[in-house]
Amino acid sequence: MTPRCEKRLEGLHKTLVSVVYRADELLRGDVRFIVVEGLRTPEKQAHLVKVGASKTLNSRHLTGHAVDLAPWIDDGDGRPENGEVRWDWPLFTPIANAMKRAADEMGVKLVWGGDWRTFRDAPHFELDRRQYA
Repeated sequence: MTPRCEKRLEGLHKTLVSVVYRADELLRGDVRFIVVEGLRTPEKQAHLVKVGASKTLNSRHLTGHAVDLAPWIDDGDGRPENGEVRWDWPLFTPIANAMKRAADEMGVKLVWGGDWRTFRDAPHFELDRRQYA
C-alpha cells in the first residue's frame, strides 16, 4: 500500500480499512489497486451529485463507511507510485472478488457498487448499513 493510499484511508471506519488491507494482501502479484477516495466532505458530495457522479447526498463516504478503489497498472518501470489508474470494467472484477473474500474472511457485510442494479459504481465499496450504522 503506497503512502498516498494510506493517507486516503484516514478517517475511514477501522473495519473497512482492515478489509482494504486484507484485499491488498490477497491481490499481491495479480491486480493492484489504488485508493481513489475515502472520507468526503458534504460540499464534495454535493458537487458530485450536481455533476452526476453520485445520486445521493447521504453517501457512506460522508461517515467513513465507504471507499473507492481503482485498478493501478504498472506503467512498465515496476514502481507502483508511477503507475496508471485504469477504468476498464473487467479490471474491477478481481478487486471486487478480493474485497468480498476479505470481508467474508472477517465476517464483515460489504456492499460493492458494481452489484447495484442501477447506477453501477465499480470503484465503490461500503460497509452494509444493516451491520454498520
